[in-house]
Amino acid sequence: MSSALHYNLATLAEAIRNKQLSPVEITKDLLARIALLNPKLNAFITILAEDALADAAQAEQEIMAGNLKGPLHGVPIGLKDLIYTKGIRTTMGSEMFKDFAPDYDAAVVERLRASGSILIGKLNTHQFAYGPTGDRSYFGPSRNPYDTSRITGGSSSGSGVAVATAMCYGALGTDTGGSIRIPAACCGIVGMKPTFGRISKFGVFPLGYTLDHVGPMTRTVLDNALMLNVLAGFDSRDPYSIRQETEDFTRYVGQGIKGSRIGVPSNYYFDNVEEEVAEKVWSALEIFRSLGAEIRNVEIPDMKEIVNAQHVTLKSEAYAVHEEKLRDPAAKWDQEVKERLCTGAETKAYEYVQAQQVKHTAIQAFEGVLKEVDILAAPTLPILPVEIEQRKVTVGGVSEHVRTALTRLTGPTNFNGFPSLSVPCGFSQSGLPIGLQLIGCPHTEATLYRFGYAFEQAACIPTVKYNIPI
Repeated sequence: MSSALHYNLATLAEAIRNKQLSPVEITKDLLARIALLNPKLNAFITILAEDALADAAQAEQEIMAGNLKGPLHGVPIGLKDLIYTKGIRTTMGSEMFKDFAPDYDAAVVERLRASGSILIGKLNTHQFAYGPTGDRSYFGPSRNPYDTSRITGGSSSGSGVAVATAMCYGALGTDTGGSIRIPAACCGIVGMKPTFGRISKFGVFPLGYTLDHVGPMTRTVLDNALMLNVLAGFDSRDPYSIRQETEDFTRYVGQGIKGSRIGVPSNYYFDNVEEEVAEKVWSALEIFRSLGAEIRNVEIPDMKEIVNAQHVTLKSEAYAVHEEKLRDPAAKWDQEVKERLCTGAETKAYEYVQAQQVKHTAIQAFEGVLKEVDILAAPTLPILPVEIEQRKVTVGGVSEHVRTALTRLTGPTNFNGFPSLSVPCGFSQSGLPIGLQLIGCPHTEATLYRFGYAFEQAACIPTVKYNIPI
């Protein structure tokens, strides 16, 4: 295996900038690794070998001529397969779109191309992104590299496993109820759901109009901030896009956290959490304390009302997206996804309107506690990655649907749009990854990276699984 596969994105970018590494050779090495691992792990739906090598050759020429476009120039990146790519099939993990090739690029693809990134392939997704398990794709389930009988988490399932196994240096995911942070936690990598509207959704197949976010998935916190620098920005083609001054999301990285305040929710976020998960999160909080942060208990009001409103919003908007196809008897659906979508037809209009009013409650509730602390810290997931096709889980004597458990701690910040970062915080006794979730006020991604980086450097937790049993 090439030593460059061990590099994180930032290290690779420096080596490319110093002309120590060739983008063409790096891309060839990655394609060879994908050919070796993908048949086992099923991360990629479409591998863009020819296009990637051509883009790598162009990037190499530009860099050798001194025309460096930035830290992503010549770096291979993967895309979740509901992000449109001009002339390249974009399947949404569905049989209905298995041969669909858009005639335009998504805004995030435009930005990646402008940065000189190499698009190496389209990554597996739970069908239409409507599921946190990642095991209901027409192309088959992605498999967790730490235990291939278990889920990678979804819906950005392929993105999680590809980054976690050095099949690409970074990937894009989407997050409507946790679909970046869930696979990040399940696969032991870093995933950011930015502030709602921070990254354009133009050209990204929708699931929930007011809940969808696009974000980066990477090996390290610094890598994640470097990707967000490229992806963030206003886009008039996305009606939800926000105007925000350009900023460098790496600007607080390495500054330390001495004298800061971290809020730990005393309600909801630690209810029915598996013991090993809670232990690793509390250990992470002790590391924060050792770095000079004050740990405070806080209570977030109205959580039950907030969670219920998020559920109503998601199922209503998902049904609205797919209503026409659901009425088509010839449409070829995954039965589980279809049954879940159809529950949205039961929601009354007034219930949806009431849920939107609760959004103000959700914003005020989180803003209120974040006035007293710099960030909130909690588990990303209350459970460890379950087995593929498993649909029930019991924690502390309470049984619930796996889907509910996986989204229970991530969904609230989809609803209020606050940024949330998942970073690896350890492994279970069985060797499964566990994630720590950091939550901040809108537009405080740089602050979340500051805390995430401080923890990452102190904890030294591996974020890439190189040795995969084949």
